[in-house]
This record gives sequence, C-alpha cells and structure tokens, in this order.
Amino acid sequence: MHVLILGGTTEARRLAELLAADAVPGLRVTTSLAGRVAAPRLPPGEVRVGGFGGAEGLAAWLGERRVDALVDATHPFASVIGRNAARAAADARVPLLALRRPGWVPVAGDVWHEAGSLAEAAGLLPSLGRRVFLTTGRLGLAAFADLDDLWFLVRSVDPPEAPVPSRMEVVLDRGPFTLAGERELLRRHRVDVVVTKDSGGAATAPKLTAARAAGLPVVVVRRPPVPAGVRVVAEPEQALEWLRGTERRRG
Repeated sequence: MHVLILGGTTEARRLAELLAADAVPGLRVTTSLAGRVAAPRLPPGEVRVGGFGGAEGLAAWLGERRVDALVDATHPFASVIGRNAARAAADARVPLLALRRPGWVPVAGDVWHEAGSLAEAAGLLPSLGRRVFLTTGRLGLAAFADLDDLWFLVRSVDPPEAPVPSRMEVVLDRGPFTLAGERELLRRHRVDVVVTKDSGGAATAPKLTAARAAGLPVVVVRRPPVPAGVRVVAEPEQALEWLRGTERRRG
C-alpha cells in the first residue's frame, strides 16, 4: 500500500511516525512538503519537496506512483492544495481523507473579533489598537502593508518578503511557545492588539491565553472550509484507523 501525506504540519509528521511504527509489510509512505520553510522538520519515510502542478499534476502523480490512499494533512489555511487534493483524488479515484486539528473556541474573558480574510483583519485594526502582534506567518503581510500609522511585531519561521508594513519588527521563531514567553513578549513590546489565524492546536495557543490575561483584543481570521464531500478527522490516530480500513477494503 502506498500512502501519500500532504504534510508540513505537526499532525502530518505524527501520522508518518505512527505509520513507521506500525511496520506493516509492503507499506510505503511518502510525505510531500510545499518547500516554503527553509529548514522543515522531516518526517520518517520518503519525502518530496515542491508542488505538483495543480490538481492535474497531482492526479497524474497519484497514478504514476500507484498511490492507494491520500491524506491531506496540510495547514488549515492551505485552501488551494485542499481543493487540488479533492479534485485530484476524484480524478485518480484514490480515497482521500483530510486531517485537520480542531479550531480554537473562545472562552470567558476573550475579546475576539472574527474576520473572513487577512484584508478584513487589516481593516479592523485601526479601531482596536496601535501596536499589533501579527502571528499570521510571513505570507500575506501585503494585506497590512498600507497601515503606516500602526506598528507591527511580526513572528514567523523564516524572514518575510516585501511588501510588508513600513513600521515592523520581526521575530524569527518556531512553536511550541510558552505562556510565560508570550506574556513577556506582549509586555516588552507594549502590544495592544493581536492578530492570528484560527490554526488550532496547542503549539501556538498560549498567545490567546496571554492576550486574555492582559485584556487585549484578538482578531481571529476564520479558516476556510474543507471541500465538500471530503471526510475530516481531527487526530493522527483517527487517520491511522482510516488507513487501516482502506487497506482492509483493498484486500
């Protein structure tokens, strides 16, 4: 059985680890990474880096490599590859599963403002604060580039590329982050508003707790939906069970 994991997330790496530990005879696991991070954490098994050339290219790759099951475990905001995976799996007649960590849910004390896009988030900022902790990654900063009256603390794994806000300080770091560290970051930089995507998971959630404790507003960009008809699970262990069932049905 050949499994292709569209990866780049903690969940994708965990699934590859579970499959490696399963030691199923004849199992082949390939993880595909987009190549947007300079030094990614590599999972066990085969790894390929780079795009496929859209849905048609992915469908061709699935057929040429005789892939038996496809798991889309990309970032919840990787909507393009999600759509391409759905189209390619249908064209190649390969079973598809989406592995998505659950989104965040506000609790008592949170001051959240939801936005449907980065552009909408940028439009909310002038009325919420002047010193912005921007945790949406290095891509998409163009949406905030015209906000010259605001100051931005931008955190990303790799250095951002232009266009970017004119008043900006960059922190290069990779999660998981601690609550103490996030509180100190907000205090030291005098942050008065936080912007984040609803990525979910525990690795970057402490910023939400820190913002709640400080009484700061948080602009939360809603994640795009999974393509219609694609089954979704929240945990790598659930994806493993789905793959076991797919293998049984093949046999």
